[in-house]
Amino acid sequence: MASEPGEPHRRRIRYKGKHPRAFSEKYKELNPERYPRDVEKVLSRGATPAGSHRSICLREVLEVLAPKPGEIAVDATLGHGGHSLELLKAILPGGRLYGLDRDPLEIAKTSARLAEAGFGGDSFRPRLMNFAELPELLAAEGLAGVDLILADLGVSSMQIDNPERGFTFKSDGPLDMRMDPTQGRSAAELLLTIPEARLRAIIAEYSDESEAPVIARVLTQRRGTITTTTALADAIRDALAGRLNPEEVTRKIIRRTFQALRIEVNGEFAALEKLLEALPTCLATGGRAALLCFHSGEGERIEAAFREGLAAGVYAAVAAEGMKPSPEERYDNPRSSSARLWWAVKK
Repeated sequence: MASEPGEPHRRRIRYKGKHPRAFSEKYKELNPERYPRDVEKVLSRGATPAGSHRSICLREVLEVLAPKPGEIAVDATLGHGGHSLELLKAILPGGRLYGLDRDPLEIAKTSARLAEAGFGGDSFRPRLMNFAELPELLAAEGLAGVDLILADLGVSSMQIDNPERGFTFKSDGPLDMRMDPTQGRSAAELLLTIPEARLRAIIAEYSDESEAPVIARVLTQRRGTITTTTALADAIRDALAGRLNPEEVTRKIIRRTFQALRIEVNGEFAALEKLLEALPTCLATGGRAALLCFHSGEGERIEAAFREGLAAGVYAAVAAEGMKPSPEERYDNPRSSSARLWWAVKK
């Protein structure tokens, strides 16, 4: 691993086997500017390089939002900044983009990347905040409404892939799951006190999981021992033992349970409902909104809010149904497969 001029020499990271497996070993993927060819190889396999995120439905988002020079935009989920980068290119000169994210670790990295790409100062204004607080941001900025609002819901690839964040059982790590690790209770802390009935309801509602009762029972019985992602996955697997689920099904149930706990830990549905309620007042006349979701619960909430707004005369037009990524995108980026894009235009 080459050192920068003036830096002390650092040994290349060593790992077992021919290719790195652990997140921390993938130093080339984590430094795309220095190793662009290696990153390109990862992308060509349909994979997402470690520490990065592939913007989903980028072409469709730009078509729906139709950004123009001089407009004011909000990327309510800044993430890796791929959508924001293209929006900034389209609204300049004269435009401005507010990039919101509740993750202090990722917003700092993305802000630095966008500044290095030439977007800073008045054109790009990052804000560490939950998108549920969008009305407060506009009030503080003296804005009656903005022209464009984008929200790419759920968890990002950077968060999923880093075992220290605790979002997945692919690698062992602390059972955290917080998008902002400085705020609220981690998943491990949640499992310490949550009543079994409430846990069962969360797993059933947020993941549509029929095995919720037995999973909730075992997780409650093991209260205080589940502090890592591996411990949680093992407990779920033990709960399903003897129920004749093939391994593929068992892994899906584990993923769904992780998803349900993540949604609860971060209050994702409550935040989305606040955003949907505030959206009409946050858009200027003729303003456009685009929401990317990956969960049926999100899609149902968005569809209901948009249809209600259309019926009330708040919106001039809304998506009749969630748009899927193109077949080519789903093939090139399997993580996009469950995405649905919803849009609305303010009357």
